[in-house]
Amino acid sequence: MDTKSQQSYQQKAVELLKADAEKIAKLIKVQIDHLTLPQCPLYEDVLDTQMYGLSKEIDFAVKLGLMEREEGRIILSTLEKELSVMHDAYTNKK
Repeated sequence: MDTKSQQSYQQKAVELLKADAEKIAKLIKVQIDHLTLPQCPLYEDVLDTQMYGLSKEIDFAVKLGLMEREEGRIILSTLEKELSVMHDAYTNKK
């Protein structure tokens, strides 16, 4: 595979993973906006499942050489920070 194609695949992989992270953040925001308690088992299961799935997607992209492990860690870390802010905002509303 030529370098240009590899870079294109790498860019597309990162874009898709960031889009998946954004979908998770939006899902959590919708749940919080509709007064779903962050301590609710269903909320926690959805969050855990989605975050686990995203981490596996990132691991797969890293193994394929489509992204660096550090870049994947940054995506997960950013999402976790966003989720923490949303959770704090909800608990401070009470």
